[in-house]
Amino acid sequence: MDADVTETAMFSTQGSTEGSAQGSGQTSSSTPRAVVVMGVAGSGKTTVAALLAGRLGASFAEGDDFHSPANVAKMAAGHPLDDDDRWPWLRGIRDWFAKELNEGRSAVVPCSALRRGYRELLATAGPPGTVRFVHLTGSYDLLRTRIQGRAGHFMKPEMLDSQLATLEPLHDDEAGFAVDVTPRPDEIVDEILHRLGDPEATPAPTTPEDH
Repeated sequence: MDADVTETAMFSTQGSTEGSAQGSGQTSSSTPRAVVVMGVAGSGKTTVAALLAGRLGASFAEGDDFHSPANVAKMAAGHPLDDDDRWPWLRGIRDWFAKELNEGRSAVVPCSALRRGYRELLATAGPPGTVRFVHLTGSYDLLRTRIQGRAGHFMKPEMLDSQLATLEPLHDDEAGFAVDVTPRPDEIVDEILHRLGDPEATPAPTTPEDH
């Protein structure tokens, strides 16, 4: 295991106040929790995470906003990040989760969290089981098509191969599960809520096509 992960195993849940939320709210559940919506580029992490946060009444922050300017510039140039780039980014997300949990709020962040070691660090934001991981999965063609359709985003289509090579899917002993991204985002969130076991979540708004 990386030294940074070992070092943070004793991280206190009195986490840092660094990191900025893009929105917040009190969760409907009496026990706050953190949810990482994970996966490679093109899986729709931000869309699903934002919808999930709204349904849970949880705080939301965009995981990419915790990247340093140097990381963003590196990815925009088509170069994959290495672990020296990722650890400070992951610690920033972990610390923000800890702050929200300590203040009694549930929180949701979209974050690639490709390796188990990265997830082990994020999980130190709270007691065991507090941080849950939702892995969004899809076919290579679907993911690449989505990346190609995102104008102005720093992630390049060529980097999908690098992310897939890095990806370590959730293990059976990790607190999380995988969800296919083929359905509509609201249907994906419905499945996530069902598997999180949250019957108190706000129902999805109805649209004409639902009738």
